[in-house]
Formats: sequence, C-alpha cells, structure tokens
Amino acid sequence: MLYFLPAPLRGLIATLLMVLNALFWVPILLIFSSLKLLMPFKAVRLLIDPILLSIAEAWIWGNSAWMGLTQRTTWDVEGIEGLDPHSWYMVNSNHQSWVDILVLQHLLNRRIPLLKFFLKAQLIWVPVMGLAWWALEFPFMRRHTEDYLKKHPEMRGKDQETTRKACAKYALIPTSVMNFLEGTRFTKAKHAKQQSPYQHLLKPKAGGMALALNAMGDKFQAILDVTIVYPDGAPTFNDFLLGKVRRIVVRVRSLPIPRHLMQGDYAQDPAFREAFSQWVQQLWREKDAQITALLQSANPAQPTSP
Repeated sequence: MLYFLPAPLRGLIATLLMVLNALFWVPILLIFSSLKLLMPFKAVRLLIDPILLSIAEAWIWGNSAWMGLTQRTTWDVEGIEGLDPHSWYMVNSNHQSWVDILVLQHLLNRRIPLLKFFLKAQLIWVPVMGLAWWALEFPFMRRHTEDYLKKHPEMRGKDQETTRKACAKYALIPTSVMNFLEGTRFTKAKHAKQQSPYQHLLKPKAGGMALALNAMGDKFQAILDVTIVYPDGAPTFNDFLLGKVRRIVVRVRSLPIPRHLMQGDYAQDPAFREAFSQWVQQLWREKDAQITALLQSANPAQPTSP
C-alpha cells in the first residue's frame, strides 16, 4: 500500500516496523523463557514451549504484515499446500541471502511448526535477536575448521553434541528443524574457491542433516526440500527493505524420510558416510537442475550462470 513512496522512505518505514515488531515480542519471549529456565522440569517445558512458539509465530506474522505493507513483490510459490502444523519436519533449502530466512518464515509460518535454525555461535551477540534465538532454543554451532580441530582435538564433536541435545528437546513438541546444507550463503567467490560441481549451489555439508535424522528420524513426517530463486539476482537484506525485490520463486517438495539412512554413524562409519553423501549429492543435482529451469522460465532471454 506504500508502494508510491520513494524507496528510501519505504526502506525507513520497513526498518522501523521490523524493529518495533521485534522490540514488542522479544521481551515477552524472555519472560516465558526465564520461567522455563527457573523451573527446568519436563512438565513446565510442555506447558511453556507451546506459548513460546505461539509468540514467535505472532512475531513472524507481524513481519509478514510490514512486508505486505511496504513491498511490491510477485510471489510464485508451489508446494506449500497440505502441510501439517502439528507434525515434525526436516526442512532443507539453498541459501543465497539473509532474505531467505524471511521468505521461509513468511511462507511456512503456521503451515508447519516453527522453523528452528542451526546458527553460528557468534550470532548470539546480535542485539535483541541473539536473546530471541536463545529464548527459542536455536542451537548455536561453533563450526571449527579442520586445522583448528587438529590443534584443539578436545573440541571435536562439540557441535554434534549440541545437535543431539537440541534434537532431544525438539522431540517433545512438534518442530521443524531447518538446515541450510551449504552451511553458508552462496557467492561467486565461494563457488569458485570450492570448485563446486554445481552451477548454482555450493557443495552440501551432510553431517548436520545426518545427525538430526539419526536423533529424530522416527519423528519427522517428511523432508521439505525448498528451492528459492530470485530471478533478478540474489538481493541483500537492504535491497529487500528498500522494496527492490520484485520477484521471488519458491518450490517446495515433500520427500520421504530415507529410512535406510537414519541409523548409521556418519562420523565413524565411512560406508554410511559415503551412502549418505551420495544421497545428498543426488538431491543437490536435482536442485541445481531445478534452479536452472526456474531461471530460464523466469528470464527466457538471459543466461542462467551464477
């Protein structure tokens, strides 16, 4: 409705509404989260967790409201019908921009349980948001390099233990475990450095998904494989706030849980690790081909190389 305003003014309004929405809901989140911290009993968790999730869903709804007010984006979305907000899902997506998170939350809010992201440990220090992610029990991962682990072997396995603890909590109440298999946002520089065999994707990192399936596979109803395409190029978060994102294409497909890949030890069993990696690589080849087709459909006269 505010499309007629100049982009800088719309961006300012969007930013103010986003900040005010967060400042309204985060203190409420922290109150209920503190109660759970003071009374760390299963019965209290089962009582308070649904309240926390409802607060987070209302917060996301508020974000969708200011997006609708300030953005003039054409959404081309398929595959979100018939999802169950009372079940468990493993959600996987390609990752190009911080805008991806708003896209996923906007489209999947209240269609499936709240998305729980695995975050870099440094993000806990982000003002306001770090506290919110902590209150909602998003796991914070350290993701040490192999060189660091060689010097500090005592840190090996810490992220796996964090994942196991998080999954144990998630098993108590319907949850959507969100995983960006690439582990970081796609850029041309990262793509070249990796020598990625995929045209539009970085190499997938399968360990986190393998561990989550091992810990919670019997709970998950399905894997939701999400593909996000920005036909006019991956935007920055500032681009989005300024209303410069004109088109977003999203495809969601529901995949069965690979039962034969639920029980193995990804870290210690080379044969299982190879089987799981092959499954993920096939998933990635299909996603890469899908992105190519979607870009060609959206921009028939333009090349599709990243």
